[in-house]
Amino acid sequence: MNISITARKTTVKDSFREKVEKKLRKLDRFFDDEAKAVVTVTNERERETVEVTITYQGMIFRAEKTTADRSDSLDAVCDILFKQIVKNKSKLETKVRARAFEDLSPEETGEQEGAYNLVKHKKFPVHAMSADEAILQMNMLGHEFFLFENAETGELNIVYSRHGNSYGLIEPIR
Repeated sequence: MNISITARKTTVKDSFREKVEKKLRKLDRFFDDEAKAVVTVTNERERETVEVTITYQGMIFRAEKTTADRSDSLDAVCDILFKQIVKNKSKLETKVRARAFEDLSPEETGEQEGAYNLVKHKKFPVHAMSADEAILQMNMLGHEFFLFENAETGELNIVYSRHGNSYGLIEPIR
């Protein structure tokens, strides 16, 4: 696994870099050498946030945790990722087509300001998939909604997370 570490509003010591590599090596059994892990460490008001995003064969696994200590944040993030991967491993093997999540990593195009103070703009490819596959990808990204092309209808749909561990599907009417 290729690991890159980015620091925001802080510096990362070599000892922490070694700890990151050691922790993420435990996830190597799920991935081959093509996997890429991006670790972002942020410090804000004595709060340490560690975010890890692993990209592998078009799939994205992401976790983020904020605590008072960056090592605790790293431990929590690795635990979350491990549980996420194990929980979804069987679903990924049986339900996900190999090309369903190809080139899914979003591209940030920078900040923009408009009448409504639009501060972030993302572009990403939309692939055909089932609603179940879209929910799986949404959960792995840790998002509350996910835009996808419905494989059955060819229309753009949105799945979203509802209260009580349930999901919703938005379909257009034409």
